[in-house]
Amino acid sequence: MKTFNAFCIALFMIAGCDSTERQSQSTAPQNSPTRKAEVKDRSNTEQTPSNDVNERTVKANAKTPLDFVVNRIDGEPVRLSTYRGDVVMIVNVASKCGLTPQYEQLQNLHEKYGDRGLSILGFPANDFMQQEPGTNAEIKSFCTTNYGVTFDMFEKIAVQGKDKCPLYGFLTSEEKNGEFGGEIKWNFTKFLVNRKGHVIARFDPQTKPDSPEIISAIESALKDQD
Repeated sequence: MKTFNAFCIALFMIAGCDSTERQSQSTAPQNSPTRKAEVKDRSNTEQTPSNDVNERTVKANAKTPLDFVVNRIDGEPVRLSTYRGDVVMIVNVASKCGLTPQYEQLQNLHEKYGDRGLSILGFPANDFMQQEPGTNAEIKSFCTTNYGVTFDMFEKIAVQGKDKCPLYGFLTSEEKNGEFGGEIKWNFTKFLVNRKGHVIARFDPQTKPDSPEIISAIESALKDQD
């Protein structure tokens, strides 16, 4: 009898251990590192298409150049719609170009007309003979040190080719930007945007920022408060 009782107890203990092991196996994956990594990776994968879709949607629906989001030269995103109500000059700039001294004239415009509602937006680009090779930090330092630039500068972009940024995709589109469309041919091409956000003039690189035709266009646009 004692032998039989010992045998039963042993069977009971084995069954209990097996049940506990099955329960442990069924719950372990919920807290396992592998499971967490899979969820995180899937989340990251899902975010990228969403961002791409948003960018395509903005690009397709944009009616003005102020409908885009760009990054300041320090990396901070900014909606260009925050400039609506100002007269805006958009310029693709470069640090090693024969036209680089136009930075000084752009800064003078900023100082003279900034309080009246003129905003100058500088977009460094390395598209032409690699005349803007530096990093964003180097570009910012160059502009500040050599020309005392205090107008708004943005991250380096492409203004032509397959990597052209969406903003310049709009500006150069003859479908979207009408008579002011057409490819950028050199550094310091200037687009003037009125207070409603519509492009009203385009000036070629050789036209200096303080030229009579640009000054006249700026002052005329500043008078328009509608």
